[in-house]
Amino acid sequence: MEITSKEEAIARVSEGLDWFAQNDPSLFCDGDSIKALERQGSRLECATARAVSSFDQWGEWGRDGALSATAWVDTTCHVPKKEVRAQLRRGKALAVLPLVAQAWKDGDIGAAHVDALLRVKRPVTEEALSEAEGVLVDAARTLKFAEFSRVVDYWEQHADQDGTDEAAEAKRTQRDVYLYPSPNGYLGEMRFDTIGGAIVANEHKRLEEELFKADRAEAKERLGRDPRNDELARTPAQRRADAMIEMAARSASTPAGARRPEPLFSVLIDYPTLFGRISQLEQGPVVAPGSLLSWLDSANFERIVFGPKTRAECSETARFFTGATRRVVEVRDRQCQHPFCDLPAENCEMDHIVPFSEGGPTNQENAQVLCGRHNRMRYERPPPDG
Repeated sequence: MEITSKEEAIARVSEGLDWFAQNDPSLFCDGDSIKALERQGSRLECATARAVSSFDQWGEWGRDGALSATAWVDTTCHVPKKEVRAQLRRGKALAVLPLVAQAWKDGDIGAAHVDALLRVKRPVTEEALSEAEGVLVDAARTLKFAEFSRVVDYWEQHADQDGTDEAAEAKRTQRDVYLYPSPNGYLGEMRFDTIGGAIVANEHKRLEEELFKADRAEAKERLGRDPRNDELARTPAQRRADAMIEMAARSASTPAGARRPEPLFSVLIDYPTLFGRISQLEQGPVVAPGSLLSWLDSANFERIVFGPKTRAECSETARFFTGATRRVVEVRDRQCQHPFCDLPAENCEMDHIVPFSEGGPTNQENAQVLCGRHNRMRYERPPPDG
């Protein structure tokens, strides 16, 4: 039946939402329903943003004495002003990004994708963004959001090389750490640029994993069996705090004049990029080349070759991936290769794509990173029929 008015359309939407609100979620918790709900939710977000933008343009909010559409929506709909401003920003941008607008109307992308693209839209990039809009929308449709975000970051690097270098330097300039005493102990906050943050996070994570292993060993000895995580002496939050304390304790106990360890962070670079735009940290964030310059005299460089020739490999007949071969695959894959998993490679296992038992070689081309669960799933027998 054709809808002929906005009142009828809103009533239809309300009726549908009433059905979902009144029925047990077990009726619509299947995969197809989840995808449909996410898609329709994105379409509703798009319609709302377009309506709020038009509402702002026509000025009906002024009839009630409001000074802006933002103030009116905040007061009458109880939506935070920050979100109303985001709706306005998205709605206004759709007029100049037609492919983004259509993809959002269709439910192919969501508000987060629109925000990611608006973040890189500025006068110096507008023409390039118009030309690349179709490619970026296709990436938004097909990739995980984190992967799409990296595509946008790479695009920004090429569209505004000077701007991304300046932005990276601005982040570094704004770095800050503070701690202050309170009745509940010390409270604080940390802010780092991408590279500085990676150096601190890597060491903090290493110490946290040391404490986790120690807690498991203590619990296993105490219980006489493998412990559950909730049976360990410390919670994850407590281990994170203790790891930070351990960092400070080790720093204070370092002998005067001792050799300072080189900072550890891995940057992924291909050959053309080496002479253009240096790309991203091993953990994922894209970095501007200018942000690396200050580290060139104090950091070690690790050369990893992904090509088929002139590279170090363990023996192709070896049972396990070791040494350079294992390291290069970890850096290449960066996370579990199962489509529904993103566990970091350092916490995963190495797997032969063609099983070793079937003659699969132990080399880069036949290797992938899988977490323990998804690695085991590859070799689980299906349940017998009946």
